[in-house]
Amino acid sequence: MKQLLAIFLITISLSLFTDNLLFANSSTDILTLNEVVSEGGGHEAEHHLPSAWSVIPFVILLVMIATGPLFYEHFWHKNYPKVAVLLACIVIGYYIFVLHNTHGPIHAFFEYVQFIALLSSLYIASGGILIEIDKKGKPIINVILLFIGAIISNIIGTTGASMLLIRPFIRLNKSRIKPYHIIFFIFTVSNIGGSLTPIGDPPLFLGFLKGVPFSWTLTHNFFPWLFTVILFCAIFYFFDRRNKEINPLFADEPENYTSKIKVTGAKNFLWLGVVIAAVFLDPNVKGFEWVPSIPYDGQNFSFVRELIMFSVAFMSFKFASQEAIKGNEFNFEPIREVAFIFVGIFGTMMPALELVASFASSDAGRELISHNTLYWGTGFLSGFLDNAPTYLNFLTAAIAAQGGSINEKMDVVNFAYGMGDFTNSVVQLTAISVGAVFFGAMTYIGNGPNFMVKSIAEQIGIQMPSFFGYIIRFSLPILLPTLVIVWLIFFAFL
Repeated sequence: MKQLLAIFLITISLSLFTDNLLFANSSTDILTLNEVVSEGGGHEAEHHLPSAWSVIPFVILLVMIATGPLFYEHFWHKNYPKVAVLLACIVIGYYIFVLHNTHGPIHAFFEYVQFIALLSSLYIASGGILIEIDKKGKPIINVILLFIGAIISNIIGTTGASMLLIRPFIRLNKSRIKPYHIIFFIFTVSNIGGSLTPIGDPPLFLGFLKGVPFSWTLTHNFFPWLFTVILFCAIFYFFDRRNKEINPLFADEPENYTSKIKVTGAKNFLWLGVVIAAVFLDPNVKGFEWVPSIPYDGQNFSFVRELIMFSVAFMSFKFASQEAIKGNEFNFEPIREVAFIFVGIFGTMMPALELVASFASSDAGRELISHNTLYWGTGFLSGFLDNAPTYLNFLTAAIAAQGGSINEKMDVVNFAYGMGDFTNSVVQLTAISVGAVFFGAMTYIGNGPNFMVKSIAEQIGIQMPSFFGYIIRFSLPILLPTLVIVWLIFFAFL
């Protein structure tokens, strides 16, 4: 982690230094900028788009994530931090020294810090809560736990709910645990469950920060959420009731269950509450302008919120119940793996996102924008890119296509409710929201909790499918048909 911190500090310092140097010498036209005169008379810097080849490091990273654990496991587990950081540095260097674009890397840096602060604080705080359910792992009990997890995901986020419940879920089924248990947990709790509130999933939170009303997601996403959660619970029940295999290690264990639920380390729920409260300390939200921030490129980047989250991570572990820590077999490897893998993803996906956003806002792109293309476009890219920036790029394009701006809060509000000059915008925003959250379950990297749940399961000893195995065995035959049904019912014929 010290290596990661050092790389971040070097990257941000270099970016800021280069940014100041370039703008100080703007008279030499070293930036090759196109000046766009705004209505207010100001000037806005527009950088050249990245070349198509700059997407190659991102593709290489995805391929290595997919093939590393399968074909060169020893090399991958030993060197994935170096690979991820090296590929990110290649793209960052290209942006800074070739495109003379420091804005992209700096924005990616801040977004990554926000991402890892939330995930690490929720992971560590929930690691100090031990939930023991003294029941036999029956299909109906599992279904109830999955449904409860889908509800909790909207209160403490998909990351919080996943980290809180994955270990109890595994322990409950220890005598008959299979990879499909973990996959359906990822589908239901780590992704689709968090569709009802901005707290539930990062894409919806970004929409809230831009102006989408807090209650909008509950009102418009409820029926797709309810239908899909129930459908997945039913499919899981079909799988689970056919599972009669008992782990030989537990074959002779007496079945004297008390049906009691014991919670150790409940004080860590208070730490989780602090994290959720800190989420709203954003200087860009009306009423919180007083929160100290770092102004850059027309935005105010929070650091108080992230300091609180990192402090919670430290304090919640330092004062955690040792019984809970040992009972959860808690260690830092899952969050370490996520930290390095996603520094690579955030660093290398910049060109892909920028090229997609550029096309979506072009004349050709605008002609293609409809609630159907937004559902599938946002969805498929959310499965392979991080779903939060994908959501934001497609929302930006959809609003711009009707003459609005995502940086104008009233435009966002009017777009959300189909008021003013916006038409068919309610279903478009619903398609973007549902697509970003639901399709995040397509791969291990579609949403942060996916990789963490996989890593925890593997730490315990469960043989999880590879990157491609996950897609071929579960996403394509189970998740994708479900998403097609969701599209047919809620979007296709509107």
